[in-house]
Parts: sequence; structure tokens; C-alpha cells
Amino acid sequence: MRHKILVVDDEPAARLGLRRVLAALSCEVVEAEDGTAALEEIARGGPDLVICDIQMPGVDGLTLVKRLAEQGNPPPVIMMTAYGSERIAVDAMKAGAYDYVSKPYDVDELRCLVQNVLETVRLRRENETLRDEIRRHSGFGSLIGRSLAMDRVCDMIGKVAGTDAAVLINGESGTGKELVARAIHEQGGRKDRPFVAVNAAALPTELIESELFGHEKGAFTGAASRRQGKFELADGGTLFLDEIGDMHLETQAKLLRVLQEQRFERLGGSETVAVDVRMISATNRDLPDEISGGRFREDLYYRLKVVDIFLPPLRDRREDIPLLVRHYLDSCNRTHGKAVTEVPVDTMKNLAAYAWPGNIRELMHAVERAVIFAEGSVLSGDLLPDEVRAGGAESAAGGATGWREGVFFQEAKQESVQAFEAAFIRSALEHHKGNMSRAAPAIGMKRQALQQKVRELGIDPSIYR
Repeated sequence: MRHKILVVDDEPAARLGLRRVLAALSCEVVEAEDGTAALEEIARGGPDLVICDIQMPGVDGLTLVKRLAEQGNPPPVIMMTAYGSERIAVDAMKAGAYDYVSKPYDVDELRCLVQNVLETVRLRRENETLRDEIRRHSGFGSLIGRSLAMDRVCDMIGKVAGTDAAVLINGESGTGKELVARAIHEQGGRKDRPFVAVNAAALPTELIESELFGHEKGAFTGAASRRQGKFELADGGTLFLDEIGDMHLETQAKLLRVLQEQRFERLGGSETVAVDVRMISATNRDLPDEISGGRFREDLYYRLKVVDIFLPPLRDRREDIPLLVRHYLDSCNRTHGKAVTEVPVDTMKNLAAYAWPGNIRELMHAVERAVIFAEGSVLSGDLLPDEVRAGGAESAAGGATGWREGVFFQEAKQESVQAFEAAFIRSALEHHKGNMSRAAPAIGMKRQALQQKVRELGIDPSIYR
């Protein structure tokens, strides 16, 4: 991004001197000879920064700052003051100026100050952009993402939500499978009816049938009264059964019957209970492999998988990380009464490079931890968990290449190739500050090919700018 700086001074020589100083920063510099001309220039095309002399005929620097403050969301202003006029500059800062520099100024000091101000402007603008992105991409509850992978997921949700088809969601732990299930429910015709979630992996085998189908008084030791199961509680709405692959075969058979007939008997009872339930299930297991091993019923699999949705791991949609970080940052600020608003470039690079084996859940906890320990407005990389800081560097370098249980050579080779490609391209983008047009020829690729590869690898060039 090329920043625009407005220089305001009634002396042409002073404006020329500032233009030469700012030339080293590769910024667009425009000039105004007094406060009135400056207000007209700002109205035409808002500069990112105003450098203004205090002493000017007509609308002076102090008056200019006050008028800008009245407009709302003014650009930052650096005041230039002659020796002995520091008191006026302090008054200008109270009125809303960002900082002041005394004449004659030190060139390096002024350049450093300008760079700091422009970095603040960039971060503020990036935060606003991310908030806009969140608003645009959060039409499905808490599902946040602008990646092609998440676009496909949201497209599937939109198509299946209005039906009563059974949906099977597959993805690693922590990828947000329940969020997808809730989005399907909330976008469908059953949104005003119950959404009931059950985690099959969290329940002992001897309790899951009672949990799903309910029980009658005296059905087993401790059953002191009749209890409705999740199917009854979800009547008319949606039942979300998470980690379906962990369910015992005997329970799978009973579940299949209920799905086929939409009726069942409570545990220990003979009364038939009819229900109207939309079934959404999820798993982190390879169910066809479970079927081959005799651990999952094939007929139940096809009953559950009328529509299947794959939710990609976070490492395969890294361009969503800035959006997710901003979303969780805002949420954690509200929860913990904090005001952490800035994420430095290095911190975001670290977050984007880490492999996130715990997926979105791990990212959420890492951001929350950093917010809790932050003492100011900046989310410093030093506040991230040790494994995130160390793992970010390792992931950027290509990650582990040794043998792992259950991973075949070709699969591991492909992972290593992709890791190398990602690390190589990220390094080039970092060197060229996210500029695709410069990075492409530097690594011997056409710009269109680099754009395609960046999309495939889930790399967000904007985090390097």
C-alpha cells in the first residue's frame, strides 16, 4: 500500500524540504499552503497523515486540528513547531494532534515518527477491513472464513439447509463441526424448534442408549423416574450426534432402526414414541475404513450420509486465520473487559505459520490467553503459548519429515512437497512485503500461477504487507 501524506506549510521552501525527507519512504506527497487549502484537499481524498506547521496565516495548525476533530475519524496530524512554541504544540495534541516535532528537525527522527504513524494507520485500516470481512462472511452463525474451502462449505450449507436430508460432517477435532450443524439448523425450516447436541464419544456405552432414547422408571439401578431422551427433546427440530464413529455396534443397530422408522421405545419400556427429527452427525474418523474393519455398520453409514460435508483443518485454510484472530480478539475483549486491538505483522505471521493441530479450538484458546495477559492494546507474539511460537517457526521451515504411524510414503512425500512450497512462497512474499507482482518473477513464476498456488496452499499475502 502506498500511503498519502499531506504537507501543510505557508512557506514553499519548508514544503520542499519535507517532500525531500519523505521521498525515502516511497509515499505520495501532496501540498497545501494553509489550513483552508488543507481542508479542501482532505475533503477531496483523505490523506493517511497530515504534517502541518502551527504558525500560518488564516486557518493555522491548531485551528486545523480542531476542525478535523469535529469531522470524526480524522487523519493523524504531526505538528511542526518553531523553537519556543512547544506550548502551542501541546495544546494541539490536546485538541487531537498525534505528535509534534520542533524545528529545526532531525531528518531520521522525523522519518521514524512518520513510519510509526503510518504503521498505526495500516493496522487500524487492516482491523477495519477484517471486521468488514467478518460481517460479510459470518452469515452462518459463528462460521468465519473467506477461503475457497470455507466458501464451498457455506455453499453446501445453503443448499442443504432447506431440506430434511441427513447430513454427515467429517473433519478433525476442533474444526467446528458443531458450528456447521448449527448453521444448517438455523438456516432451515426447523430453526424455531430445538437443536439438541450429543457427543457419543463422551458417553459410556451403557449410558448412551438411555441418553438417546430415554428410560422408564426402574429400567436400571438409579432410574428413579421416567426420563426423556435426546430424540424426544429434539422432536420437530434437529439432533446433532457428534463423534458418531465412536458409537458401539449394538447402539448403531438401534439408531439405524429409529432413523428408518422415526419411532422407538424408551429403555425398559414398551410404549412406542414417534418423533420427527432431522439427523446431522459428525466424525473425525474415516468411516469407510471403520466399515472395512467391522467397527461401523455400512447400512447406517449410507443412512447418515445422504449429504456429506468435509470441514478442512485450519492448516489448509490459513487465509482465514486473520479473520478468526480478529473475531476471537473482539470476543475475548468483551468477555474479559480488555481493549487489545492491534496485532503486529510478526505476530500474525507466527499465527499463520503454525500448524494448529488443535484447529480452531486451539487458535481460540491461544488468542484468549494472549488477551488475558496483554497489558496494553497490542497482541504481542511473546504472549502466545510456547508451542505456537516454536511451532510457527518449525512450520515455516517445513515441519517434521520423519516416519509417522499410519502415514504412507507417497502421502508423506506430498505433505513435505506442500510444506516446502508453502515455506518457499511465504519467504518470497515476506521479502517482497506481500507484493505478488514482485514476488512472482523473483521466484521464476508467472503472477497468475503464483496466485493459483497461493490459493491452493491457503496463504494470505496481505499478512506480509
